[in-house]
Amino acid sequence: MVGVETKLTMHYRLFFLLIAALSLFRLNAQDEGLLYEDRIYKDNIRSVLFHVNGLVLTQPIIDLGSGVLEISFDDLDSGVKNYSYTVVHCNADWTPSTLSEMEYIDGFAEDRIQDWRFSAKTLQTYTHYRLFLPHNDMRLTKSGNYLLKVYEDERRKTLAFTRRFMVVEPMVRITPRLVNPAGVGKIRTHQEIDFVVDHERVPIRAAMQEIRAMVLQNGRWDNAITNISPMFVRNNQLVFDFQDKIVFPGGKEFRFIDLRTLRTNLPGVATIELLGNAYEVTLERSGQRAASSYVQFEDINGNYIIETRDQRNPLSAEYVNVLFIFDASEPFFDHELFIIGKFTDWQPKEGFRMEYNKAINAYVGKVQLKQGFYNYAYALVTRSGKDRSPDMSAIEGDWYETENDYTILIYYHPLGERYDRLIGVQAFNSNDLR
Repeated sequence: MVGVETKLTMHYRLFFLLIAALSLFRLNAQDEGLLYEDRIYKDNIRSVLFHVNGLVLTQPIIDLGSGVLEISFDDLDSGVKNYSYTVVHCNADWTPSTLSEMEYIDGFAEDRIQDWRFSAKTLQTYTHYRLFLPHNDMRLTKSGNYLLKVYEDERRKTLAFTRRFMVVEPMVRITPRLVNPAGVGKIRTHQEIDFVVDHERVPIRAAMQEIRAMVLQNGRWDNAITNISPMFVRNNQLVFDFQDKIVFPGGKEFRFIDLRTLRTNLPGVATIELLGNAYEVTLERSGQRAASSYVQFEDINGNYIIETRDQRNPLSAEYVNVLFIFDASEPFFDHELFIIGKFTDWQPKEGFRMEYNKAINAYVGKVQLKQGFYNYAYALVTRSGKDRSPDMSAIEGDWYETENDYTILIYYHPLGERYDRLIGVQAFNSNDLR
């Protein structure tokens, strides 16, 4: 009898592995160029926001079985298109898991976005789309990482953009600490995080193999510290108390652009002009801050908010051309200069690259932004080589006193299971722990 049960178990496993393989083959066949990260694949897609419903500055993280996420975006081509979407369950390292859709979705695995509205009397016309997840027709049954994929044209399924989000089953308690960095050279410039995970409700048998932690600064995955196993186990506690391992550069409070009104120049805006069929906004000139003293002021840690105060209707928010000017006596010969922030997906995108203008001894860059409030920074990227990671420290500087948001994620992969469960999330601000 035991032999029969073993054979049945093996057959079930082979069946699910076959389903998963076929699912991955189908996804790979239709998703040429897909990267499992936040990325926009079409130039007509702008102002993508993804957050907990009603909380615009939150990360897209909800509890399993409760909570709703809101995603919105604009299509500058205007008109109405057939946008569709699906979600893919991922491992802790953002590779697709082996689960089939039927194992993590209760309901339809694909659906259309049917909530759309036209812009209202704007110079740049656009169509605004909105979606709420999960919903009655698409419920998620597993915790962990997910990738939302949005397609243009329901039949051809051309990738429009992708967004990461997380579903947590809160089973552990996380207690973080902000400590002085162990490295002497980092005491005034970096922030080190220690934390303890109380897992009394979770019967963890082999913590070093089953538990992995990730720590994010300001919601960024590009510089996240990942794949951290506990330093040691103490009773029902997992202790993450390393020396010089979970350490982030402090950065500086972010620069900002306030475009919520075009009727007057708000701080940081030099001029606003209506030229032809577009508003042209020129920002005040600025330069390097690495050597300047730390100045504390409120920011939104690299995030952005879409808002207009010129009209009551939010669909009247204009798209404006914004000119950035960065003073530099000479160009950075081995590096390129980029504008970076959450509105660039923390990536050095071509449309946000600055060009050196020798006539005015400055870098200049013009980008199109929707009315709102934006945090941003300047970053250097090496011209040659494979590493295109943006370096903000060289331009902005790093200070231990800087206020930053942090998120600790605890993943649990029990021995014999086929996916990484997300069993704990703790978000906190560095100033809360001083």
